[in-house]
Amino acid sequence: MIWFLFCVGLLLAGYFIYGALVEKIFGINEQRTTPAYSQEDGVDFVPMSTPKVYLVQLLNIAGVGPIFGPIMGALYGPAAMLWIVLGCIFGGAVHDYFAGMLSIRNGGASVPSITGRYLGNGAKHFMNVFAIVLLLLVGVVFVSAPAGMITNLVNDQTGVDMSVTTMVVAIFAYYIIATIVPIDKIIGRFYPLFGALLVFMSVGLITAVAFSSKHSLLGNYEMSQMFTNMNPNDMPLWPALFITIACGAISGFHATQSPLMARCMKNEKNGRFVFYGAMIGEGIIALIWCALALSFFGSVEALSDAVANGGPGKVVYDASFGLLGVAGGVMAFMGVIILPITSGDTAFRSSRLILAEYFKVDQKPLLNRLLMALPLFVIGGILTQVDFGIIWRYFGFANQTTAVMMLWTASAYLLRHDKFHWIATAPAMFMTTVVICFILNNDKLGLGLTMDIATAIAIVSTMLITGLVIYKSKGKGDLPEPELIKAN
Repeated sequence: MIWFLFCVGLLLAGYFIYGALVEKIFGINEQRTTPAYSQEDGVDFVPMSTPKVYLVQLLNIAGVGPIFGPIMGALYGPAAMLWIVLGCIFGGAVHDYFAGMLSIRNGGASVPSITGRYLGNGAKHFMNVFAIVLLLLVGVVFVSAPAGMITNLVNDQTGVDMSVTTMVVAIFAYYIIATIVPIDKIIGRFYPLFGALLVFMSVGLITAVAFSSKHSLLGNYEMSQMFTNMNPNDMPLWPALFITIACGAISGFHATQSPLMARCMKNEKNGRFVFYGAMIGEGIIALIWCALALSFFGSVEALSDAVANGGPGKVVYDASFGLLGVAGGVMAFMGVIILPITSGDTAFRSSRLILAEYFKVDQKPLLNRLLMALPLFVIGGILTQVDFGIIWRYFGFANQTTAVMMLWTASAYLLRHDKFHWIATAPAMFMTTVVICFILNNDKLGLGLTMDIATAIAIVSTMLITGLVIYKSKGKGDLPEPELIKAN
């Protein structure tokens, strides 16, 4: 219990101390007009209150990732919690802050346009393709996962024989509506209510396990095990842990979501609370589920068996009903289900906006929104037929690669303005090494090289990339003001 509370305390301290430092280095301008006002269109650029923007941002970024990822990461033992804390404070929250604030400074631009402005057109084209692929994978993951969880809940609790296909169709129907209607009609109106359910789920479950007579919150683990790989499946901690736990530590998906709220934020002074703060909130959710996975099953071996016999969704189900009973379990389980649904719709919304920005298609007319959105849903529907495990592996790699690109973009921005760039460069270097090593070493997605060789190549490659970004950006000054995004 002490270790868990200590980790939560570190995250909160990170927001007030390191978050304030990041904000100071970036240099906010409270007098600057934000895109919510300068490009207000009643569809995507809509001024909203700060509490509402925060809750929508939290629900947008906190999909199934900060639950499934920490559950799978818990197989490595308490070391997973250490990564969540350090990754969130020094990587993920910095990443999200710059994704949002640079979008505000660039007229509400999406991440490919921001990347292209500071890293060049080659990076822009790469990110256009990569971001769309990532968002489609996210959309598919956030359809398949909640569809399976809802089906299990209904079939188990009511005896009704509901098929997963029926639920997939229902979720897709909702996604289509939420993707094309003005952002304040569904997302801005109902997501704060979903946020309350999310708080109940998080606080209720961790309180239940803390006071349970059957389960001890991290009571079976020692502080010395925080640096030990306890994975019973012989999975290497490096670099797999840093790919497995993305959401909750650092996630490139967030770079595609932060511009949505950058288009709705009233003042730059709210950026730390909305962007950095929402990531800290997601980190706490990830800590809760990592601690629950470690505590509810008693050992990583028992957790491994549970994952093998039903996946992380079954872990969520067992923990929710085992700790809170039927009524509380239903509410907690629904709180978990809401997370991927509230991120899946915004994933498709972001895809629509990125395509519209690329093809310069005005998104105020409803027909134009439909033309951009429908092909995405057709492709997404096809991808739901692919095995979930395969989709999840590709999602993990694509997600962290996108994070790398956003961090280097932030680094280039700071270098151009002769500001302390290491707050972005250091996590960019670490995550670059992670993704290169992972793709070189992994025998299913990559080349299957030995770990030593893959790590050595990754380190050398990272040093070369670092030198190139510094050489191309340092002291070059600001770029001309970007043209406002008329397509949106």
